[in-house]
Amino acid sequence: MVKSVTTVNEYLDYLTSKGFQLGEDALGFIAFGQHYTGSSDELVNTALEITLKAQKEFDGSFFVSLLEMFKENQVTKRKEGLQIAFEKGIMK
Repeated sequence: MVKSVTTVNEYLDYLTSKGFQLGEDALGFIAFGQHYTGSSDELVNTALEITLKAQKEFDGSFFVSLLEMFKENQVTKRKEGLQIAFEKGIMK
């Protein structure tokens, strides 16, 4: 379970405190993905969580694909995002 945070920046700070170091390229992908899909901070944080758990590192194209999948499936909440990731076999 992820610590309750409200913004993407807070979540990135949380990840940094847990030892995940994301480079400038990753931060660019995160900002691009959020803007491109019009995703809320909650969904961006959820996509980040799933990306790191499934890929064991940040993968920008995987991350943006998750956000696109959320948008396509009209996901609006973290719980829905996690559910669809399990249903699609992205997370076990």
